[in-house]
Amino acid sequence: MNDNTHPTRSWLDSRLPFLRPFCQHMTRFPMPPVNLLWTLGACLMVAFGLMVVSGLFLSLHYQPDLAQAFDSVEAMERRVPSGWLIRSIHTGGVSLLFAALYLHVGRGLWYGSYKAPRELVWLSGLFLMLLFMTTAFAGYVLPWGQMSYWGATVITHAVEAIPGIGHGLLVYLLGEDTLGGVALHRFFILHFTLGFIIAAVVGLHILCLHGTGSSNPTLDSPHPDRTTRPFAPFYVVKDCLAVCVFLALFAGLIFFLPGLLGKLDNIIPANPLKTPTDITPEWYLAPWFAMLRAVPSRLGGLIAAATSLLVLFILPWLDQSPRHNATYRPLARMGLGLFFIAFIILILAGMNRATPLWVWLSRGAMLVWFLTFLGLLPLAAYRERQASDASTQGDAP
Repeated sequence: MNDNTHPTRSWLDSRLPFLRPFCQHMTRFPMPPVNLLWTLGACLMVAFGLMVVSGLFLSLHYQPDLAQAFDSVEAMERRVPSGWLIRSIHTGGVSLLFAALYLHVGRGLWYGSYKAPRELVWLSGLFLMLLFMTTAFAGYVLPWGQMSYWGATVITHAVEAIPGIGHGLLVYLLGEDTLGGVALHRFFILHFTLGFIIAAVVGLHILCLHGTGSSNPTLDSPHPDRTTRPFAPFYVVKDCLAVCVFLALFAGLIFFLPGLLGKLDNIIPANPLKTPTDITPEWYLAPWFAMLRAVPSRLGGLIAAATSLLVLFILPWLDQSPRHNATYRPLARMGLGLFFIAFIILILAGMNRATPLWVWLSRGAMLVWFLTFLGLLPLAAYRERQASDASTQGDAP
């Protein structure tokens, strides 16, 4: 019997008439000749799915209470069947998720995926990054270990530097002057609910992407390739292979390098009366922690960290060059290369003790960050627009 007249297919089509066009669109979606960096989106989807499933399991055993939070996490590791594996998937997954996320954003920067008409794809992706960072920070607090408590204390009290409303805002967010039972409960609710909000924004991100199509990395090359192929089966196979490699790295991290998943200070219960010698966040939040430390003023550090993210949001309007791929834009290639190096330096600085060397390296990396997006890329765009206009006028009869 033909699939189109199959009773089950007909029954579904009559009740969900959008389902068939949706499936056809997803399978026939035209894809330009993209490289392997475009498979990071599929890896992120898989990592996020693993985080949601493992997080739901962990939430069944976690107790958001000062007296029980740390012990409940220890019970998951030691007494719940396969609890150690589920928690390792969750804690290891966040590191791999952020690694793929930052590479995904870096790919968008290098290939100019933030430019018209894909501004909404870029903005929704950056909003997702902020949601992931907020979710990860809230989850970092939940084990209520020594590093969780003091790392969260440093970051949350940065809000107190806002003139006039800082202290009131801090009390409103935490429910009290310092981290305590109310704040822990709020962080748990925030961490749990943000996962579902992220799922909705992921859908919006994919919707924006399918509205404009994927960018073509070859358009600025001397020999652009404008051919397209349907998403299935060509790019489905490529994504599946990338996901297999991603899961192999994931398994290697969990089973062979478990010490990289957490900090030793976090296996000690939180003690508000004893400050650790070194307060460092997880690596994926380290760049902004390094910015907070690099500026002597707490308010200045907060402004610098917030502005570093703001410039990414307004980048589509800062860089309006007709070219996209930084490979063929010498000035942009230099600026983005320096930015990637600066980002790695900020990660290392945030994970190390605040010695004069790391503080000055952080300041230099911050300077590179802002010069790249506020100076080099707009300058490159201006020069490339001038060259494009001159070429157009020269070609005119």
